[in-house]
Amino acid sequence: MTEYDKLVRDEIPAVIRANGETPVTRVAEGEEYRRRLREKLCEEAAEFRESGDPEELADVLAVIAAIRDAEDIDGEELDRLCEEKADERGRFDEGVVLERVE
Repeated sequence: MTEYDKLVRDEIPAVIRANGETPVTRVAEGEEYRRRLREKLCEEAAEFRESGDPEELADVLAVIAAIRDAEDIDGEELDRLCEEKADERGRFDEGVVLERVE
């Protein structure tokens, strides 16, 4: 038996059953669901950081979409906020690394 206690994609229990194992699951709702999505975002981002695998980046984007839905954040509003920050502080296109401020 392996303990996980983490949010997984909806079809993972079916995959586990197809492998001849028995998943024990429950549904997170409300604040717990939103908290677990934030945890999942960090998990997936760390996996992408380590591997650089585009599939891991796809997982990051899937979690972001779920967070946007769970938090009822309008996609256009999010895009507007991104553009506003880019206009005020720039993007990440040039690879600028701040080493220190003296």
